[in-house]
Amino acid sequence: ARYFDTKTTEPISFFLSGLEELLAWQPNSNDEFNISAVPLAKRQPPLHSTRPRTLVCHDMRGGYLEDRFIQGSATRNPYVFYHWRYIDIFVYFSHHTVTIPPVVWTNAAHRNGVPVLGTFITEWVDGEKLCEAFLAGGQEAYGAVAEQLAHIAQHYHFDGWLVNIENALSAAAVGNLAPFLRDLTAQVHSAVPGGLVIWYDSVLQDGTLRWQNELNEQNRVYFDACDGLFTNYNWKEEQLQHTRRLAGPRHADVYVGVDVFARGDVIGGGFDTDKSLRLIRQHSLSAAIFAPGWVYEHLGEENFLQNENRFWGLLAEYLPTHSICTLPLATSFSLGMGTSRFLDGKDEESGPWYDLSAQEIQPLYPEHQGRLSTSCCLQDAWCGGSSLRLQGTIPPGEERVAVRLFSLQMPAPPKIFLTLLYKLEGLQPDDFTVALEVTTWDSGTCLEGNPTSLPEPNGRHHPRFLPAPPTGLAKLLAACHRRSHGWTSRCYELELQDCSLRDLSVVVSRQQPSPQETSFSCLLGEVRVLDTASVAASPPQVHSVTASQLWWQ
Repeated sequence: ARYFDTKTTEPISFFLSGLEELLAWQPNSNDEFNISAVPLAKRQPPLHSTRPRTLVCHDMRGGYLEDRFIQGSATRNPYVFYHWRYIDIFVYFSHHTVTIPPVVWTNAAHRNGVPVLGTFITEWVDGEKLCEAFLAGGQEAYGAVAEQLAHIAQHYHFDGWLVNIENALSAAAVGNLAPFLRDLTAQVHSAVPGGLVIWYDSVLQDGTLRWQNELNEQNRVYFDACDGLFTNYNWKEEQLQHTRRLAGPRHADVYVGVDVFARGDVIGGGFDTDKSLRLIRQHSLSAAIFAPGWVYEHLGEENFLQNENRFWGLLAEYLPTHSICTLPLATSFSLGMGTSRFLDGKDEESGPWYDLSAQEIQPLYPEHQGRLSTSCCLQDAWCGGSSLRLQGTIPPGEERVAVRLFSLQMPAPPKIFLTLLYKLEGLQPDDFTVALEVTTWDSGTCLEGNPTSLPEPNGRHHPRFLPAPPTGLAKLLAACHRRSHGWTSRCYELELQDCSLRDLSVVVSRQQPSPQETSFSCLLGEVRVLDTASVAASPPQVHSVTASQLWWQ
């Protein structure tokens, strides 16, 4: 019953309750479904840079909802998160003692370069008893708990823990709390590359339970013992100043809590969450956004995607974004949900589905008031459940508008191939052309290898259009210059010398200049950026494939 849903027999993600279950846990052939298969993608800047970070703590209706179904479910209007470019850490929170993040979340986050933490929580009277059992028991007892938690993160391939002790502690127990945190942090660091342990602002060094809403001398001992502090939500600006002073060079390791539900005496919340973030960033501190599922729970499922884009759009100014730093980059923008499943532009199977493991790499979602909006379209897609809709206007007298999809940070290979699948919507789609544009970082040495198209001085490159794929790549780039179900396919090639890639954008241009403003709407079905050299190499052979845990229906 822990590993498989009793109604459907499908594999499910699970939590552990109490100390006995935690200490008794060991790897089991039934839980292989729960192991994340997606390695954490590299991104820039890395997590340990000094710039302030953004943590999202997902707490929804007790957790383990439809997201517990490892192979997906037929859920209508599910909750999804897709603004991964704007955040640094994702925490899956519930009130069970040991919250192991559902593997679908770890897969989606890792594909987008975001580490995932589970939660270890004790609370109320039961929590006091639990802490008494493992903390007052001394080094052997708390060492066993630290070892199990590190082993669980390592086994399921997630990235660490948020530790939340929300009950008072006896003198014997509190004496071992900082040593336990140090031990857990060391074990997680050695078991999980890039692993993290973050402490929630709760118990003080004398064992009292009193939320401080800041870093101070009463909770600093726990901050010093691990990778970061997640503060409570009822802070005022002078507490941010005090925290910044005390944290010193570790200011980015303090995640100032922001409750999107705005419970208690807080600044901001809801669509005013930007007010809290503005203050937090003024003091160069990191932010912990708690329960952004408010958008879904409070405003309802009906216009969720629209409201979600509005919510994150209002915060974008305070959320430094991340760059992709490896190729290939390939995405069909699917959210891991839909009202149909599409393949090659064709609706293959109607009906709702939800599987975050199938979520693809997500782009930036740029918004410019009145000029441009980026959103998800479930009604039509090239592959998966959704496409990316770009809507906007080209101002009078201007010929084009560029929409930045991804920021990039890597040396450019000598030759890259790019592919684009798009569909223009509206009455006169022939009025526009759609193309990809690559920008490079300014450097005196960067040259475009193809002398026929000189780059603009600001590092803009317009890759050369290929009417047919080059030999050897015909299979991979089969879609070059082909129309299917209304989708147009384009392939390009770009040769660069001594360049560093900066941005990938889509450019929508008018065919004819016009003194009027012109509106456009375009769906993007797929974008790929490929390093020619590695694409041409033959893929490694796969040997010894085995299949287990089969259930025929």
